[in-house]
Amino acid sequence: MKKILLIICIAVLAQQLSAQVERGNMLIKGGTVLTVTKGTLEGTDVLVTNGKIAQVGKNLTAPAGYKVIDAQGMFVMPGIIDAHSHAGLDAINEGTSPVTAEVNTGDALNPFQVNLYRALGGGVTTIHAMHGSANAIGGQCETIKLRFGVKDPELLRMEGAPRTIKFALGENPTRVHGGGGIVPRTRMGVEFVIRQAFSQAKEYMAAWDTYNKQKIQKGFRGAPPAYNMRLETLADVLRGNIIVHCHSYRADELQMMLKVCKDFGVKRIVFQHVNEGFKVAPELAAYGAMASVFSDWWAYKLEVYYSTAYNAAILTKNGVTTSINSDDAELMRHLYHEAAKTQKYGDLNDDEALSLITINPARQLGIEDRVGSIETGKEADIAIFSKHPLSIYAIPMITVVDGIVRFDRSKDPDDMRIFVDPRQSVETTTLRETRNAHEQCMEGADYMFVKMFGLNLNEQ
Repeated sequence: MKKILLIICIAVLAQQLSAQVERGNMLIKGGTVLTVTKGTLEGTDVLVTNGKIAQVGKNLTAPAGYKVIDAQGMFVMPGIIDAHSHAGLDAINEGTSPVTAEVNTGDALNPFQVNLYRALGGGVTTIHAMHGSANAIGGQCETIKLRFGVKDPELLRMEGAPRTIKFALGENPTRVHGGGGIVPRTRMGVEFVIRQAFSQAKEYMAAWDTYNKQKIQKGFRGAPPAYNMRLETLADVLRGNIIVHCHSYRADELQMMLKVCKDFGVKRIVFQHVNEGFKVAPELAAYGAMASVFSDWWAYKLEVYYSTAYNAAILTKNGVTTSINSDDAELMRHLYHEAAKTQKYGDLNDDEALSLITINPARQLGIEDRVGSIETGKEADIAIFSKHPLSIYAIPMITVVDGIVRFDRSKDPDDMRIFVDPRQSVETTTLRETRNAHEQCMEGADYMFVKMFGLNLNEQ
């Protein structure tokens, strides 16, 4: 029996050791370091020890065994953070109820999804893998590090990152629900669903508080309240233990949600998309609400008809902690371009523009003390560019996560690319060949079917 227990203990210990996050040691030499929070440092080295930034300075020496990266002529910046993504996930909406706070995207992460690798190819190191916007109150989200290809999905999680949850206003929840007597069908119905859920969570908290006070009394034999994961999660929102990330567009709904938060004491909220945020920027700043926006996407549905490319700059200038996100696997590779647009639309300086994709999304996710800038003691999530990352000519060269190179353009496998090598020979098909194939097909049964209905094949 003792031998069996010993074997089990060894197996458990081996599993724990194998599931540890890999952290590296390296020296990045001679680059232009864009710290974001501490200014720009020319010809500067970054020393990384055990996955953390140990020193930033000139003429640093790498201890034996450290990887050395020559960054002379290149630009070194904090790894890019995407505060709104659905990468690494499969289905993102648990649309079975207007409130699904009990589900969690972190329960089904895919470390082999190629979009994670492609994001690394754009200098991205951390993303917020979010639940969708089908529900007024959706599921919990997961902040993940882009440790692409790790065997254990748990290693994608950014260990110790604050919990977050997805809320949604407007057309999405009213379109998904609203039928068969299911609330919400209208925007005011969305508010009702959120208020009702918070009220139920308060009652749940009160019941547990009463029980916990009574159970320490001598002779008390009462039963505890029934555990409810949905209400327990919402109770943690009310306690301030979970950050709300709320899908939103219109200024009137932003104001409405601020009032709901004030009534229930919810202080930690980040509005996502926020296309009309520029209309209520002072109000958002006064409440301490944050905003994660698109650079220039709008008019793709009715409630997003009105916006402006100056949105991020206006929010920033009004003191709102603002980020630019992707909400798209392809756009995620180009967030440095998206940030650069704020220099054309709003005249933000370099640090302000870079903050939109580094330290500001870190603040929105509650991880600003760990990532988002190049500072001693922070985790070594770093992107190295051929030119200044706000330049249209910039090319991401190397992406580092926890001091480990996760993307190296010089060693980029051919089968990981979206496009083929331009020098590679490919099969070509001429218009004539396409037309001949079409005519041959139409001579068969499909052609007879079309003729039965009297269609003129020479017409458009």
